[in-house]
Amino acid sequence: MPRTSRPITVTLGDLQKNVAARVKSGAYASASEVMRAAIRALDREEAAVGVWLRQRVDEALADPGPNVPAGDVFKRLRQHHARQVRARRNAKV
Repeated sequence: MPRTSRPITVTLGDLQKNVAARVKSGAYASASEVMRAAIRALDREEAAVGVWLRQRVDEALADPGPNVPAGDVFKRLRQHHARQVRARRNAKV
């Protein structure tokens, strides 16, 4: 069967030893096979994060609670931060 993709060059640095170890263990037949498996794993991870993020957004949009103006949120965050800074200063004294 003819190759459907073109070879590429990838600089792995310290990760090269991980690839070599996987090939040497017999778990993979070649560095290319390791890299294909890595890309598939990354695709699965990104898809899972996307699903998780979409669920959080949907939950937030469905929340029946009242919206909080951004100015109020930032004011509360600044107050919280100021309390944290004061507490750290007092703890150092």
